[in-house]
Amino acid sequence: MTPNMGIIDRGLRAFVVAPAAIVSAVVIDVGTLGGVALLVAAGIMLVTAFTGVCPTYTVIGISTEPRPHRVGHHLRGGHV
Repeated sequence: MTPNMGIIDRGLRAFVVAPAAIVSAVVIDVGTLGGVALLVAAGIMLVTAFTGVCPTYTVIGISTEPRPHRVGHHLRGGHV
């Protein structure tokens, strides 16, 4: 799959959202449904941050990944 997450998006998921979800799960008790849901959400955030691919972004057609510059792009179309 093509990465669709930029570095800031990935960093926020890995270093802000996932740890906050883990701490929240511990505070409300990991053994509860809410605690388990938060741990699952944290896991999803970590996996998407590691891979750089967010399935939700793919479904709704957005990307935070900056587009790389194509080599030779300036040579096409008659532009010098």
